[in-house]
Amino acid sequence: MLTKVFPFLLWFKDYDTGKFRTDVVAGITVAMVLIPQSMAYAQLAGLPAYYGLYAAFLPPMVAALFGSSRQLATGPVAVVSLMSAASLEPLATAGSTEFIAYSVLLALTVGTFQFLLGVLRLGLVVNLLSHPVVNGFTNAAAIIIASSQFSKLFGVYVDKAPHHYETILHVCRSALHYTHLPTLAMGVFSIAIMVILKRVNPKIPNVLVAVAVTTVISFAFKFNHDVFVPAASIKAPAITAKIDAFNRDVAEIASLGAERAALNTRLKAVEDHTEGPIPSSEQMELDYELARINARIDTLKASSGSTREALRLVHFSAPKEAGESPAFYVWGQEPQGMETDGRKWRLKVGNKPLALDGLKMIGAGAVVGDIPKGLKVGIPALPDNTTFLGAFIQLLPFAVIISLLGFMEAIAIAKAMAAKTGQKLDPNQELIGQGLANIIGSFGQSYAVSGSFSRSAVNLQANAVSGISSVVTSLMVALTLLFFTPLLYHLPQAVLASVIMMAVIGLVNVKGFVHAWKAKRADGAISVITFICTLYFAPHLEEGIMVGVALTFIVFIYKNLRPRVALLSRSEDQTFRSSVKFGLKECQHIAVVRFDGPLIFTNASYLEDKVLEFITEKPDLRHILIESSGINDVDASGEEALAILIETVRESGRGISFSSMKEEVVAVLERTHLLETIGKENIYPNGERALTAIYQQIHKEGACGGCPLSKYLPAEEAVSA
Repeated sequence: MLTKVFPFLLWFKDYDTGKFRTDVVAGITVAMVLIPQSMAYAQLAGLPAYYGLYAAFLPPMVAALFGSSRQLATGPVAVVSLMSAASLEPLATAGSTEFIAYSVLLALTVGTFQFLLGVLRLGLVVNLLSHPVVNGFTNAAAIIIASSQFSKLFGVYVDKAPHHYETILHVCRSALHYTHLPTLAMGVFSIAIMVILKRVNPKIPNVLVAVAVTTVISFAFKFNHDVFVPAASIKAPAITAKIDAFNRDVAEIASLGAERAALNTRLKAVEDHTEGPIPSSEQMELDYELARINARIDTLKASSGSTREALRLVHFSAPKEAGESPAFYVWGQEPQGMETDGRKWRLKVGNKPLALDGLKMIGAGAVVGDIPKGLKVGIPALPDNTTFLGAFIQLLPFAVIISLLGFMEAIAIAKAMAAKTGQKLDPNQELIGQGLANIIGSFGQSYAVSGSFSRSAVNLQANAVSGISSVVTSLMVALTLLFFTPLLYHLPQAVLASVIMMAVIGLVNVKGFVHAWKAKRADGAISVITFICTLYFAPHLEEGIMVGVALTFIVFIYKNLRPRVALLSRSEDQTFRSSVKFGLKECQHIAVVRFDGPLIFTNASYLEDKVLEFITEKPDLRHILIESSGINDVDASGEEALAILIETVRESGRGISFSSMKEEVVAVLERTHLLETIGKENIYPNGERALTAIYQQIHKEGACGGCPLSKYLPAEEAVSA
C-alpha cells in the first residue's frame, strides 16, 4: 500500500552508489537539453522565455516521484505548448499578465483532470483519441509549430491573423520587405551546429552547444542593439502622428474593455433575477449597450492593427556617432550630407500603448533579455474579474483535450522505454504522476507539461536507472534560476526558434498516413482529413481534433449499424470462408451464416434482414446455421431480434441452429429463456459438429449435385453425391 501511494520507494531496492552516480550524470545531461528547450517552448506557448524554466523546475521531479516510469523525462513539450497558446489566445493577449495567469491556471486544470482519471482508474479514456487522429494532428502540429517560428528566424514582427496560414503569408510579405540577415544567419548557424553534432555523436548535447556558442557570439559582436528614445527623437511628423493615433486607439480599447466587463457583471445579475423567457427592459438595454461597445472595440482593433502594421514596416536611419539618444529619420529621407550608422532601425510596436518618453528602437537582432533570478512559488494568480471556479470551468474543455494528448504522448514514450528496460508500467499511476506534476508545477508558475520524447531518449541513452535522474534535472534547473540567469541575457531569439524547429522535425511521420491507409482505408482518410482540418483551423487546433474524433465515431457507429454478415462455404483447404469473397460454391439447402460483431440495439434487425435476403435468393433453402463465433455480446434489443428471427425462419418451414456460441451470449439466452425456445439440441460447440448432424438430416432425400458440404455425408453417400 505504501509503495502505491509513494511509488518512488521502489527505486531504492538494490540501489547503490554506482547507480546513484549514473543517475546524477544522466540528470545533468538531460538538464543541458531541457534548459534551452524549455525557454524555446515557453515562447511557443506565448509566454516569456523564463517561464519555461519555471515549467522545468518542479514537474520533472514530481512526475518521476509519483509516476511509474523511471526514465520518462517530463517538462515543456512542443505540442502541449502550442495547444496551450492556441487555447488561451481568445481569452487574453499572449505575454500579458492575464495570459500568464490563464496559462498557470490551465496547468492546474489539466493536472486536476489527469489526476482524477488516474485515481478513478480511467486511463483507458485516452482511447477516445484513435491513432489515425493523433497521427494526423501531430503531423499538422509539427508544420504549424515549425512555421510559427519563421518570424523570429527572419527577424520580422506581424500580428496574428484569424488563421495560421494567413499569419504565415503576412510573415512572408514582411520578410520580402525586410529580413534582418544577421538574425537569419544566427538561426541557420545554430541549426547547422545541431545537425552536425547530432551526426558526429548523438550523445553530445547539441542543443546546449548551439545555445552556448551563439550566445557567446551574440555578446562578442553586439548582436542586440536596442535604444530607448523620446518621441521627439523621431524626426518625422507623419510617424509621430501615427504613434499618437495608435496610443489613442489602444487607450480607448482598454477603457471600453473595462466598461464592457462592468456591463457583463451587471447583465449577469439582471439575468439571475429575471423570471421567464422574456428579457426585461433593463436586460435589453444592457444587451444593446454591450453590442455597441463590442462594435466600437472591433473598429478600434482594426484601426490600431492597421496603424501598428504601418509603423512596423517603417525603416529608420540614425546619424553616425549620435550618442545615447540619437535622432531618427525615415530611411531615405535623411538630411542632405548626413552620414548614417549603417543600421536599419525599426520601432518596436506591441499591443500596448507606446511610451512617448521611451520608444524602443530596434537596431539589430532580438535576444532573450533579462530573466528574473530566483524561484517563483505561490498560489496561482487569477485574471482580473475572474473567480477560480469560473476560470476552472472556462478552461476545462481545453484542459480535457490537452490532458488526453499530453498523456498519450507521455504513455507512448514510457511504453517504448519499458519495452527496452523490462520495467513494469502502470498507465493509471502515470496519469497520477503527470497530474501531480501539472498541479504542483502550477504553484511554481509552470504552464502545462508532458513527457518529452527527445529528453526521455537522452535519459535512456545516459543509462538512467531511476527517477533520481529527474530529481537531479530539477535541481539543475533550480540552480540555473538562482545563479546563472544573467548568462542567458544575450541568447538570440532566432536560436530558440531554431531549437523548436529542430525538435519538431521528429514529429513529422508521413509513414503514419500510409500505414493507416493500408490497415483500413477509412482510418487513412480520417488521418488525412484530421491533418488538413488542423492546418486549416489553426490556431484553433482543438477543432481539427474534434473533426477527427467525430469521423472516428461516425465510422465506428456505421460499422456497428452494418457489421459484416458472410455466407460461408468450404474451401479447398477444408476451412470455411466467405463464398462471395473467395468465389466458392454454396450448398442450395444449407446456409452457413457468420455475423461479425455484437448483436446490440444498433444492428438488432440487420441479421434478420440478411437471413431473409438469403432465403429469398435461395428458394430451396431448408436450414440456416448461424456461426456465432463473431458475436461477443447480446443486449435486450439483440435478444428480441434473435427471437423474432428464429420464429420467422421456423414459420417458413425451415430449421435454424447455432454453433460456436460464446459463454457470455449463452448466459444472456438462459436468463431470458430464449435458449429453451432454440432448444439445446440446436446449439453445437463448433461448425464441424453442427454440419455433421445437419447435413445428414437435410440430405436424407438426396444431396445436391457437387455439394461443397458433401464431406459431412457417410462415405457411400458422398460418392453418389
